[in-house]
Parts: sequence; C-alpha cells; structure tokens
Amino acid sequence: MDSPTPPIVIDDPNGSAMDACFTAFDKDGDDRLNLGEFTLICRALFRNDKGHIYDVPAERLQQIFEVFDTDADGYIDREEFKFCWNRWIKTIVRPVNAFLIVDVQNDFISGSLDISNCSAQQKGHEILEPINNLLEIVEFDAIFYSLDWHPSDHVSFIDNVKMRPMDESSPVDADSAQVFDTVIFAGPPPMKQRLWPRHCVQDSWGAELHKDLKVVDNGIKIYKGTNPEVDSYSVFWDNKKLSDTTLNAQLKMKGTTDIYVCGLAYDVCVGATAVDALSVGYRTILIDDCCRGTDFHDIEHTKEKVISNHGVVVHSNEVRGMIEGRDRRPELGYKLAMELKNPDSALSQRNGIRPID
Repeated sequence: MDSPTPPIVIDDPNGSAMDACFTAFDKDGDDRLNLGEFTLICRALFRNDKGHIYDVPAERLQQIFEVFDTDADGYIDREEFKFCWNRWIKTIVRPVNAFLIVDVQNDFISGSLDISNCSAQQKGHEILEPINNLLEIVEFDAIFYSLDWHPSDHVSFIDNVKMRPMDESSPVDADSAQVFDTVIFAGPPPMKQRLWPRHCVQDSWGAELHKDLKVVDNGIKIYKGTNPEVDSYSVFWDNKKLSDTTLNAQLKMKGTTDIYVCGLAYDVCVGATAVDALSVGYRTILIDDCCRGTDFHDIEHTKEKVISNHGVVVHSNEVRGMIEGRDRRPELGYKLAMELKNPDSALSQRNGIRPID
C-alpha cells in the first residue's frame, strides 16, 4: 500500500504555503531537501483525484531534482526551493490552458478533401460532438480555431502543379502527377510538396468552419497557408519556417503553459502542430478521440512522436481533471522541468503565474 504523503496546497492568502510545504517534506529537519524527500513531493504532485499515484522513473526524478539543485550539492535548500515552488510546483497545480481546434472545416469533413476518402476512411464529423462537449464543460483559459486559408494559386493544389517548374530530382513529373503524390519543385532550394485536391480556398464554403462546430464568442481564429508558395500544416508556422502565425505570440501573452490539441487531420496538421508546440516548449496534450486522420500508420507515428517528446495522448473524458489540476501527469512535469533549463523556451520565458483565487 502506498505510504501517505501530505497534500500540496498552494492556496494560501498569508503566503506561507511554500514554507509549509518545504517543512512538511523536510523529514529529517535539516532545512534542506535530499532526493528522497523530493521524491515524496513528486508522489504528492503526480496523482489524480481517484487516489492513483503516477510512477516517475528514478532517472527522471534525478534529472528533475538537478534542475532545482542549482549549486549541485545534492540538496535543495530553501532559496533553491523558491524557484521550484514558483516556476514548477505552482504551474503543475495551476496550469494555464489553451484549447487549439485545428482545421475543422467543411472541405475536410464533406468537401473536396473529405478525409473519409483517404486510406484510413475515418469520418471527420465524428469529432464534432466530443469537441463541443469539451467547450461546454471545461473552462479553458483560451480557445483557438485554426483555418487552412489558401489563395487559389496555392502550391499544394494538384490542378496548379504545372504553374511552377519541377526540379529534375522530382520522382513524378507534372504531366503524370496525381493527388497525394509528392513532387519536388525547382528552387532554390528545391521544395518537396505533397499534392492535394483544391481545398479551403479563401472565402469559400469549403474553408468555413463546420456549421455544427461550437464557436465560442471569445474564440480566436488563426489563419494559415496564406502564402501561395509554401504549404502550412502547423498552426505555428509554415512548412519551411519562413513565417509564423500569431499563435505563439498570443499564447505567450496569455501566460499559457499547456496546449490541448485536436482536429483534422490527425496525422497532418494536428500532428505538425502538436510537435511544434512541444518544440517551442509548451506542455502539450493530444486529445485522441477529438481527432481523425488520413492514414493509420501515420496516425500511430504522430502519437509516438508526441509521447517521445514528453507530450501526452489522452481521451476527452480525462481533460477536465487535468485542466482543473486534479489529474497531474508526470510526463508534463518532466517536460516543464527540462524546459526551465532552456532560456529560449516558452515556459522558461513565462513570467506570469496564475493568481490564487
């Protein structure tokens, strides 16, 4: 049976919660925390409200401990614990959450690029109910809707394949190219491009968000793929990273720590966005049942890539507990600790800590 550990409480109007936490876990009373005592803090942190304590591998516990043992003496003293408390523990208990709904547009559900016609034959409309349910029951700090928003001469459209010269290394020439083929357009530098049916053309019906998707009043729309010369799967920036959208700036402005990602297509724009969110430094959660994709193998590869980069894949019924800090995953705690070592990370640069209610 798990040994009892004291709860971690950050709601303290007198400002003594940090000292109380330190004292409670300083079992030997030497006014510093060793790795064993820090491990007890992690047992108190990484659990859910059903009483389950998540296991943290010993190697990861050591790595997290070393982030806060800044003088490398094998202990976390009270001064070092201030950083641990303010930038790590408070964020884990009170994350700032953004919900990013990717490309739930007509063309991907019943239009020219209906994903049910792809190899996985998944139905895009099936994600509408679980997404709408989350919008109804969960209080996200920010909600974003991304839209593919292509000009009519966009490089990804199969019917535009002859508008640009083909590189001699292209495996398919313009005359024989078909939908879903990958070609290489001439540079400099040469550019690989997967060819898609004409879709999500600016101001068209196909580019509109599906009529059955709940659009909240304070939701923020992010438009991508607007440059005719480069495709843009990720909601953060285009495929060649020539330009970014406004997403990252708005996330930083809101003090966001956690991004919940879902939408269409799982293995294309959703996956690219989740991977980029992780690379920028955000704690990233992929909502499995709120996504549908084009290829089963690529969908599984997307999940594996997110997990290998310290993100998590969850079902929508797990989201509310995570948002409210009642279900705290160790993968996200590890991700946060590692990002605090990187001065360029979005989480390392974050100044705002969620105020206590």
